[in-house]
Order: sequence, then C-alpha cells, then structure tokens
Amino acid sequence: MDLKHIRNFSIIAHIDHGKSTLADRMLEMTGTIEKRKMTNQVLDTMELEKERGITIKMTPVCMSYKLDGVSYTLNLIDTPGHIDFSYEVSRALKAVEGSILLVDATQGVQAQTLTTLQMARDSGLKIIPVLSKIDSPLARVEDVKNEVVKLLDCSVDEVLLVSGKTGEGVEKLIQEVIKRIPPPEAEFTDGNTFRGLVFDFKYSNHKGVIVYVRVLDGVVTRNTPLLFSIANEKFISLEVGIFTPFEKETEKLSAGEIGYIVTGIKKPGIASVGDTITLLKKPLPALPGYMRPSPVVWASIYPESQDDFPELKSALGKLRLSDSSFSYDEETSGALGRGYRCGFLGMLHLEIISERLRREFNLSLIVTTPSITYYITNKSGKEEIIYSPHLFPDDKTYLSAREPWVKLTIITPIDYLGALMQLLYEHEAEVGATDNFGDNRSRVEVQIPLREMMRNFFDELKSISSGYASVSYEVAELRDADVTRLDIMINEEVVPAFSRVVSKRQVEKDAEKAIEKLADILPRQQIQIKMQAYGLGRILSAKTLSAFRKDVTQHMYGGDITRKMKLREKQKKGKKKMQERGKVNIPHEVFMKMMKSGE
Repeated sequence: MDLKHIRNFSIIAHIDHGKSTLADRMLEMTGTIEKRKMTNQVLDTMELEKERGITIKMTPVCMSYKLDGVSYTLNLIDTPGHIDFSYEVSRALKAVEGSILLVDATQGVQAQTLTTLQMARDSGLKIIPVLSKIDSPLARVEDVKNEVVKLLDCSVDEVLLVSGKTGEGVEKLIQEVIKRIPPPEAEFTDGNTFRGLVFDFKYSNHKGVIVYVRVLDGVVTRNTPLLFSIANEKFISLEVGIFTPFEKETEKLSAGEIGYIVTGIKKPGIASVGDTITLLKKPLPALPGYMRPSPVVWASIYPESQDDFPELKSALGKLRLSDSSFSYDEETSGALGRGYRCGFLGMLHLEIISERLRREFNLSLIVTTPSITYYITNKSGKEEIIYSPHLFPDDKTYLSAREPWVKLTIITPIDYLGALMQLLYEHEAEVGATDNFGDNRSRVEVQIPLREMMRNFFDELKSISSGYASVSYEVAELRDADVTRLDIMINEEVVPAFSRVVSKRQVEKDAEKAIEKLADILPRQQIQIKMQAYGLGRILSAKTLSAFRKDVTQHMYGGDITRKMKLREKQKKGKKKMQERGKVNIPHEVFMKMMKSGE
C-alpha cells in the first residue's frame, strides 16, 4: 500500500472523557463494523473495562475511508487513560504520527491529559484538539475551548466539536485526521528488510503470544524467521494480519502499517512493550527509548484455601504472558500459608490483576495491604532492598532508610484549595508552584512520599474536592525516610501478617486504629487475649479481651460455702494452665478484614 494513503493516530483523553464512545462512532461511519453488530465500547474487550468505563488494554483498529475519490487506511490505537499505564501510552505514541486530544466539554482539561499531551509533543506528533460531549446540557463549550487554545497555543478554528453519543461532528473529524496528520515515513520499503515496534501483545492458548506491531521498515509475511531485539529470542511468524477490530489474516504487513504477528511463543517474560522485532538473517537496530517498566507497589496474594495454591500459580503464569509489567515470587507466611509476593505499576494495576484473578480464574484470594520498596543501609554500609514490612529492621539497627517519592500535578477548582493544602500537610507533601489554570481552576505541583499516596490519598482528594480534582503523577527520586515498623502482638507474640511500615509522625495514631479494629473483629476465646501495638521501641497502644466466663457453681443449691470455693479455686488453676499453654486462634476472616483498609 502507498504510504501516502495511510494515517496512524491515537486518542489522548482522561478517564471517562468519551474516548471509547468516539471510537465506536468512527467504526460505524467508516463501515468497519455493521450497525447491527455494533455494541458499546467495541475496543474495550475486557468485561472489567466495560463495567468501569475505563480502558485497560489497548485495542488497535484499521478503518477505510474515501475522501475526494481516494481510499485512505486509518489506523487508530486506543490508549489507556490511567497514569499507571503511562509507559504503554508512551510506546503507543511512538507507533503513530498524530493524536486526537479529546477533552470533555463538561469538565475541561484534566491533569492526566497534560502528562500524556507532553509525551505526544515530545514525540513530535501532530495534535488535533477536539471537544467531546457537546450535546450535554452541562457542556461549557466556549470556556473549555479557550482553555484548549491557551494550552496548545493554537487558533480557535483548529478546535473541533464532536458528540460521540449522537455522532455530530465525527465525519468532519475523520476528514481532518486525513488532512492534518502526516503520512508515515520509512527508510526501507522492500521485502529484504523488516523492523516493527511492539506496542502491545496478548496471549492465546492455541497461538501463543500475539504481538501488536507498527511496521517501521520493510515487509513481513508468514513463515519468516524473526528476532526480538531486546529479549534476543528467535521465532517464526505463524500468521500476520490487521485488526478490523477483530484479527484478520493478510498476506503481508508493509512499512507504515499496524497489525499483528503470531509468534507461537508460550514462555512468559519474552514479549514486552517497546521491544523491536526484526529479521533474524538481516537484523536492523532496535528502536531507542526501550525500558522495562519497574513495579512501584508490592502486595502479597494468598489463596483463601491452600488447596487452590497450584491454581493461583498457574493463573499468575497465564496473566504474566499477557502483561509483562507485573512480577511475582513465591513466599510463605506462618499465618496465611503459601502465596506470592507481587509487584505492580500502581494501585489501579494491583486492583485490575487481583480482580482478573478472581473473575477469569474463579479464585478466592487474600490480598495483603500494599507496601513499597525501602532501601536500607545497614551498619556495615551494605544496602539491602526490603519488600515486606515484617522484614523492615528495628529502629537504631541500621544507618539510613530511603524511599521513593512521587511528583504530582493536581488540577482543582480554586474553592477547594484550602482543604487541599490541609490534606497535603497531613500526607507529608511538599507543595511547589501553584498557578491559575483555565476557568476558576488551579494547578498545584507537589512532591509526596509514595507510601502516603497509598494511604487513601486518592479517595480523600476526591472527597474533599467533591470529585472535581484530577491528578497525574510520576515516580521521582529516592529520599531519606523517617519511618518505623509497627508490629501487632497478640499475647506477646508478633503476627507478621499485621506488620506495616508507617511514618514516625503517624505511628501512634495508626497503632490506636489498628488495635481498635482488631478488638472489634477478633472473637473472644477461652483464654484472655492481650493485643498490643509495638513501635519506636515501646508499646504504643494496648487492649485486653476477657476470656469466656463459665459459672461452675450454677448446679449447686445451698450447702456449705467452702464447696463452692473449692470449685472456683479449681477453675482458677485450670484457667491459669490454659493461659500458659493456650494459643490464640485467629480466624481467617480476621486476617482478611485487617488487610482491607476501608473496613
């Protein structure tokens, strides 16, 4: 196909700004999908995506459109809107020449949109500004249009207006994509060379790993010996094709096109977003900018029943085949049995993986409180990396501890600035530059410890701003950490599953909360239960649950008082013996409730 007649583009938008609905209308208007086969959110293939209205996995689609008698191929890559997946977005932007900046006319520009927009600008993409939801009675078209003009430094005429719901303005947008976005360029267009960028992949039980590629140079056909440049893994292409949006086999994929290659690989960890595929015989250099996304949040996942451990192991292996950005290692806990310590890109990523394990593999799971990585310098000067809170060393047994910090950009209506500043103070944040952003809104630059982001920060921010504030973040540098390990002891025995690393400033408050919660959910037993929270080298909070009391004299009527006294003395001795030898039985539900922060 002639490169001049190809347009590759993506859509940049914040969560819930109407991106998937706009994509649906484009598929309809280009006749890619028949009207009778149309469903909502066609490109969101996961049940979880449709339920939440968010894009998790990108689904590309190839559309055809005739303009002035010439047939054009339009390749759209839908990208995730959430900041946890910003690396996936950055690679997708490398696969296209232009991008539609979609802004909700009822909400205006959001913080996460700014982050992705910056990536698109850094990649040198042509940006087409578009306002969506213009049919809504709440739309502030003129205000938001001015916001976009100011942001992009463009003219008012360049901003297009569409409604994904009614289809208004979508045809004009498709025509503008052809006019404004440049066609792809390639160094080599012959069949003797080949190079393709992997921007996503999935796993099929029958075909193995299927990689989604943008062909940068040359041509690829089936039965071609190929090579993953970064992973250094050889394979033979079993099938090549395009997305309509369903996989459709073709004879070949040429320079400038977007499609898929079936690899037949059934090993996890080989395919990764950002890798380059090239010919085995005549390899071209890999595309620069590749990086392996590194986990920032850690949590342990255990099966509720230890009989399900093999199923959990198999399920994690299968998920790893289609998502190389999370990692897992086996671990054993005295209280919870065998499980896995898993690393995630962020809190949403953790939520998605655990939800997929429950739904797709029908597993009942216990997910521990998420934690982060600490870098400890011990007294001999050696650095250790600590992933589990119960392994964090005692105070004064190490020289220094460092933790990751995060750069935040928060956009909020000015009325909520006072409450926001109070929230940032409570979460140990450092506030940087604050400036006015558009109509009655402020942009605040903030630095905050990553552990504080996981302490219900997002929920509290949404609550104090009535849902109007938006956030984007990126992991910044490591800084010294003023933290300590908080242990929960039951009858003077530490329960490792309840240990956590908390700020020294917050430790007493957290200790009281933990003991209050445990006292509410731990059932009374035959022996007295002493619960203590230990941190900073002392007991910070304590509570005692009294034992069940049985009246051993209830069957006696009258008689000498000494008979009753003997029975009570005997009971007292028995209780003492039981207290000395007895072990507190902590039911499974108690662990589960203690792990859940909201309860």
